[in-house]
Amino acid sequence: MGPVRLEAITWDRLTDVLADRLLDLKTADESPWPRIAFDGAPAGRPGELAGRVADALRVRGRSSLVVGTEGFLRPASLRLEYGREDVEAYYSGWFDTGALWREVFGPLDPGGTGRVLPDLWDPAADRATRSPYVQLRPGTFLLLHGPLLLGHWFPFDLTVHTSLSPGALRRRTEEGERWTLPAFERYETETDPGAAADVVVRADDPRHPAWSGWTDPGE
Repeated sequence: MGPVRLEAITWDRLTDVLADRLLDLKTADESPWPRIAFDGAPAGRPGELAGRVADALRVRGRSSLVVGTEGFLRPASLRLEYGREDVEAYYSGWFDTGALWREVFGPLDPGGTGRVLPDLWDPAADRATRSPYVQLRPGTFLLLHGPLLLGHWFPFDLTVHTSLSPGALRRRTEEGERWTLPAFERYETETDPGAAADVVVRADDPRHPAWSGWTDPGE
């Protein structure tokens, strides 16, 4: 696939366009809970966009639950088994995808309970968060944000990828986290999130984003 064509947009306009689109979204498997991905490296701040969309949905009378994958990290003894800067571990072993399936996606399957755990592990304290489960009413959106989301076969109904050029990714990644950059290079090669996502947002300049429009096959 060739490069995605992008056009300038403001964050406010992008938020409104995404929220309006979600109001009409039909789930692929008839689940009553639409599941949306906000994928991207931490430097691209996909969680901020997820929060904006949650606010816009609330104004439109629709509820949502924002969940970050940083709340589903594995314990430090597992994440750091091969050292604090092991790229392979970060790419395939830092995030507890099994817990995400069990505590987030499983309950939102058709016929599921809708009872979701918003986070599981506090990486700073390195212990369970003990957060209570949240009961989602039918029609509530799951807005899941985090890095490397599109390679796990999660049943998303719409995917938004926040993209950064290699130079911008390096500039905007904190120095102590730049050891993770090879993981994102691998993600680009193996998953090609720019082609896989329904919407691509380029955020090289955080003040002036650009977007792809709708790139899913149904458009």
